[in-house]
Amino acid sequence: MYSDSGGDGPVVVLLHGVLTNGTLWDPVVAGLRDRYRCIVPELPFGAHRTPMPDEADLSLESLARMIAGFLVELDLRDVTLVCNDWGGAQLVVAPGGSDRVGSLVLVSCEAFDNYPPGIPGRLLCLNASLPGGTFLTAQLLRPRLIRHLPFTCGALTKKRLPNDQFMSLIEPLRHNPRVRRDLDKYLRSVPGKAQLLEWAEQQRAFDGPVLIVWAREEKLMPPEHAVRLAEHFDNAELVWVDDSRTLIPIDQPEVLTAHLEEFLARTTTP
Repeated sequence: MYSDSGGDGPVVVLLHGVLTNGTLWDPVVAGLRDRYRCIVPELPFGAHRTPMPDEADLSLESLARMIAGFLVELDLRDVTLVCNDWGGAQLVVAPGGSDRVGSLVLVSCEAFDNYPPGIPGRLLCLNASLPGGTFLTAQLLRPRLIRHLPFTCGALTKKRLPNDQFMSLIEPLRHNPRVRRDLDKYLRSVPGKAQLLEWAEQQRAFDGPVLIVWAREEKLMPPEHAVRLAEHFDNAELVWVDDSRTLIPIDQPEVLTAHLEEFLARTTTP
């Protein structure tokens, strides 16, 4: 499943993270769609409504290769690949091996060996390892008081999502055991730190332009990783966003869109 704004403009593919879906990017797509073709895949991270096939491999590496295959299936070339929260854009380049990515935009995301990120990420993985743990997670996130605590969703945003919008994100996880199975598959297969750092080293070979957009008040994705990423790639620039945490598309969509527009204007051909 994916959404596609259509049109003949340069292609921008936007990737979301765990417990969000493509609606994360709605404000950004609204600002870009007049000039760019925006494609947003729905990834099997717990807020997806269409479960994956029973036999699907949902490990980190397999998901990266799946996205690389998605670019081939749609015959997309010279793509600007954008990710937030999940570090998937880097992984599509290596180990995903895609040669269809022309540029990367990394928006406050997992990098190097920061998988899973912070206490919220580790708690999700711990719960996924227990029978019924992911179902319990979905139920615990229903009360507003709990969902806004620093060790749950409070570390992700400064703005609080409207209750109906948040509940729509966790509704598939609450009601569909196959959605919970998909998320569990992913959370139970996080690679070891040595493997993650090996992949990060491979990513240095990417020579396309890279934009790194990082929240100054980041709680889960260390700000020093933003600086390391800017040095990691040969053709990278770093910009900081104020008054935001990890989910910059929610906290500061207009600022993020402006940075994307400026980057795309320099790095793509209309």
